[in-house]
Amino acid sequence: MTEGTSVHAPTSRPGSGDFERDVHAVARLIPPGRVTSYGAIARYLGAARSSRMVGWAMNRALENGRNADEVPAHRVVNRHGLLTGRMHFPTPETMAERLRAEGVAVIDAQVVDFDTRYWDPSTEL
Repeated sequence: MTEGTSVHAPTSRPGSGDFERDVHAVARLIPPGRVTSYGAIARYLGAARSSRMVGWAMNRALENGRNADEVPAHRVVNRHGLLTGRMHFPTPETMAERLRAEGVAVIDAQVVDFDTRYWDPSTEL
């Protein structure tokens, strides 16, 4: 998958390197100041039951030392707007700090205006 490419069918098998690459490509498309969910990315890639695999792909992006410009993992939250991946960042506050720097309000590890900040790749791309 390349940036700007619309995907509505499975692009690759969840758990494969290609799936991870596709997850990262979708994450790069999330506009600053917006958030999406692990499940929304999984659905967009045609793997609706693979939200956990999307989370692992975000975690691997952080483990591999990619910066927020390469893979903005801080913009991917759970379906309720909770910053469930925050423990995988350098500090538990890093994810919230990055979101706040983009104008996203976060209180108690949750996006305050989740419904208005939510970006769904299936409808936005």
